[in-house]
Amino acid sequence: MVTSPRPVLLATLATALIALPAPLLRAQEMAVPMASLPPAPPPIGLPQLQGVASCPSLQQRLVATVGGEAPVWSVTVADGSGRLLADINGQQPRLPASNQKLISTAYALDRLGPDFRLRTQLWRLPDGTLRLTGNGDPDLGMPQMQRFAKLALGSGGSSGTVPSLVRLQLAEEPLPNWWPKGWHLEDRAEAYGAPITRLALTSNAIEAAIPNPIGRLQRLLQQEMARQGGKGVQISLVAAQPQASDDMVLLHEELSAPMHDLLSLANTESHNFTSEVLLRSASGTWNLASARQLEMQWLNQQGLPMAGVSVADGSGLDRANRVTSRLLSALLVRMAQHPYAANYQASMAIAGRRGTLKHLFIGTRIEGNFRGKTGTISGVRSISGILDTVDGPRYVSMISNGASVPNTTIGRILLQVQDVSLCRPPV
Repeated sequence: MVTSPRPVLLATLATALIALPAPLLRAQEMAVPMASLPPAPPPIGLPQLQGVASCPSLQQRLVATVGGEAPVWSVTVADGSGRLLADINGQQPRLPASNQKLISTAYALDRLGPDFRLRTQLWRLPDGTLRLTGNGDPDLGMPQMQRFAKLALGSGGSSGTVPSLVRLQLAEEPLPNWWPKGWHLEDRAEAYGAPITRLALTSNAIEAAIPNPIGRLQRLLQQEMARQGGKGVQISLVAAQPQASDDMVLLHEELSAPMHDLLSLANTESHNFTSEVLLRSASGTWNLASARQLEMQWLNQQGLPMAGVSVADGSGLDRANRVTSRLLSALLVRMAQHPYAANYQASMAIAGRRGTLKHLFIGTRIEGNFRGKTGTISGVRSISGILDTVDGPRYVSMISNGASVPNTTIGRILLQVQDVSLCRPPV
């Protein structure tokens, strides 16, 4: 899990500075109902991985590799057909740390598709009041706010040359919804534990978490509108609604980077804010309890081994998450057969090359041949992903809760898995 401030923000696609959509469209014409999205691909019906490992030689090597620390390890290795090659405590539920993101990103990609973008929108209500709504674009920044401010000043009504009062509402979640309940207070102060809100400038973090992001947004918007000449501006907060009403008119919207970039932020860079937003977007609700339940239902529909699995959040920072290595390996196999498999696999870090795996396994046979997701919180180290071998991909999940030198053990496991001679039948 990345604990440093986020890298340079992705470039966003924005419309012209002062152009309004022409013609203005009613809310019901702009909303995208779920029924209009491409249908979710049907479950592939892959096996749940059989109960007995089918490669005794690899099994013996992995048991020897973890040695006396076997009780704190879960390791599962499968091939592309879902055949279980080796398994150590694969059905033991453990804290997954950021390996949880493999679940939330798979769910989001399946439900929303590769062309999905988050929207931040400025609306006009029947009484002339303006409302700013959003869905948690992680790259939302001041350039977009400057455009919204200019449009709000130009759309707020005027009387001759004397501008009238501009009333702008910010639609946002209440404070209790800003963090999953299981996030520690210490984590909430760090950039990686920033609050999850719909209107989040720079993902609600700079060098640390912004503790009151809505107050900050109000202040910055007020200052920006004053800088642009606004003399009478009133900014207030309202509760976010599931969807716009029919009598609201859309004036302007800013789109996030596409799903490909959102997935990469979550998996390659291990960005917690983005993975939480993806969970909420995929489930169609910002009620985390409902979102978790819907994601669990989706996992069950995929025919995956669910014994002991419990989803608490989208990022893995919540210590109530419980995942098995058997589930993660089976999920990787299932997503490899998915119509959006290429998008999913392209979102992962690469050993020795990119993301959170960039500095690992350099100079070994693993470098450049393993795509995966890392996970780290206190006492937890996990890595799950796809290892390329001469006999095809191997889907590997490794979770340790309390190992002494987990990175060394993980490297040794991957090298053993890459030795395909261990699983070939004798000639």
